[in-house]
Amino acid sequence: MAPIKDYPQRYALTGELHARPFPSLKAPSTAVFLAIKQPDDAANRDKSADLAHLSALLDHYGGPRPDPSATHYYGEMGKYWLKWEQHTELVTYTVFRDDLSERAFDPSEFDVFPDYWLEDAPGGRITSALLRLIPRPQDDAVIEAKLSDWFVPESLAVASVLDDAAVIASDFRIDSAGHLRIAIFKDSKTGDRRTGRIVQRLCEIETYKCASMLGFSMVRWMAPQLNDLDAKLEELMVQMRGSAAKAEDTLHALLDISVELETLAVKTAFRFGATGAYRAIVNQRIEALREERFISRQGFAEFMMRRYEPAMRTVESSGTRLQTLSARAIRASELLRTRVDVERSAQNQDILASMDKRADLQLRLQKTVEGLSVVAISYYAVSLAGYLLYPVAEAFAVNKGTMLALVTLPVVGGVWAMGRSLKKHLG
Repeated sequence: MAPIKDYPQRYALTGELHARPFPSLKAPSTAVFLAIKQPDDAANRDKSADLAHLSALLDHYGGPRPDPSATHYYGEMGKYWLKWEQHTELVTYTVFRDDLSERAFDPSEFDVFPDYWLEDAPGGRITSALLRLIPRPQDDAVIEAKLSDWFVPESLAVASVLDDAAVIASDFRIDSAGHLRIAIFKDSKTGDRRTGRIVQRLCEIETYKCASMLGFSMVRWMAPQLNDLDAKLEELMVQMRGSAAKAEDTLHALLDISVELETLAVKTAFRFGATGAYRAIVNQRIEALREERFISRQGFAEFMMRRYEPAMRTVESSGTRLQTLSARAIRASELLRTRVDVERSAQNQDILASMDKRADLQLRLQKTVEGLSVVAISYYAVSLAGYLLYPVAEAFAVNKGTMLALVTLPVVGGVWAMGRSLKKHLG
């Protein structure tokens, strides 16, 4: 085989496809799930803190430490198995145990995470869940009885998934211990790896459901500001139709609104984008379960349609509303800017007309000054000519007054002609 260089990331990218294996789970068993998210700008957080927190948990149980550049981990942790994943905004811990507590969804199951370790978490708990995996009873009435005992009936979602491989159930409520409850009744013919995939998908549904609801929280924070800006924009549009307010003042106010809207758009762009992506993942994971109705109960897809989708549509509509308001403000600014330009053009025309009048007056004044100048220069020229011609007048016995009268007209004409020639030369 001819030698060829591999692209530097070839093995890393291929390995990424196989780096997050599904757990292999038997029934009965228990899974404890925890998702931690930093409160501010979690996407740009120091991810080394997540790895250090994982290492502290592994050290507590004497487990092997992860690779310093790891973004996922799966391995033994004492008598447990731990699956750790680092996501864009959060980290998830899932601990598996091959037995069940006597009490269903016993809060003590969460004690697998030490108290001091939880206190040192680099962020807050966005969700946690206890998953109880048990063999499926022969009689579905037994399942129905357990569900009535474990969950709130009005919000209970139950479904048979993956061609009757298991029955899953949850009410998506936080119990008194602060955890979500999820029950999985595994069919005896279902393989352990397939069971692990079901558990993994249920954890992902809960994770991304909670992460996407952060967008709904942002909408609640943003809604009053949008309402206020919408009212201001409407008021300015009314002012634009009248002539009471100055166009430039209204334009400045519109620009202020545009800046506020763009600021909101920048602050919410990531969250709205992430909410859309998380929503798609939730729907895809539910669809992958291929659920079927069980004992006339609502399924997970129906529950999400009734309880989850309205919130997501609110987020989507708020994002659209923000874009619409920004577009309206921009269009209004353009229209008002056109009006301001027209008004300025009219003002410029008035200024030019006034300048023409002033130029005409200056020209008339200049001509008047030129005429006076001709008279003054002619006076001095006639006087000088008189001094030169006095001897001639005495020789011919001509009166001095007569002589001055005779030379005045030619001198004035010469001065005037000389002025015209000079003005034409300079022009």
